[in-house]
Amino acid sequence: MALETILLAVGRDDHDRLGRLAEETIDVAKPAGSRVVIAHVFTESEYEDTIDNLEFDRDAENLSADAVAARHSSIRELQRRFDDAGVQHRVRGAVGEHGESIVELAKDVDADRVVVGGRKRSPAGKAVFGSVAQEVMLSSPCPVTFVRSDTK
Repeated sequence: MALETILLAVGRDDHDRLGRLAEETIDVAKPAGSRVVIAHVFTESEYEDTIDNLEFDRDAENLSADAVAARHSSIRELQRRFDDAGVQHRVRGAVGEHGESIVELAKDVDADRVVVGGRKRSPAGKAVFGSVAQEVMLSSPCPVTFVRSDTK
């Protein structure tokens, strides 16, 4: 199975693991010559807050989820790392439920692999609070690589 496209899903809580997410993705993408799609999914409220925080001009600027994601600091940091490594990449954004939207993006870009981050959680914690990574692993149309945070 060729690895043409890798979807790297980045969320609002992934800032502390951006380095590990980038390293793990580059380690797979570079030798395979894969294209990386860096994805950021916003809930409706996160999307509105991000538009305000990044000071978009609601009347003049493109407010697509792709455009908002591309200006997010985490995404810009990952783009810099992929540029430095010589890995082809592009940015996609989506608005909706995190896990479900990541799975839909994986289908839309015809991903051969999805990379997601997360932290260690007890089974009870997953049952009570849910887990985006777990939902992606169970519903993804392709294999998923989970990158665990060094911190709890």
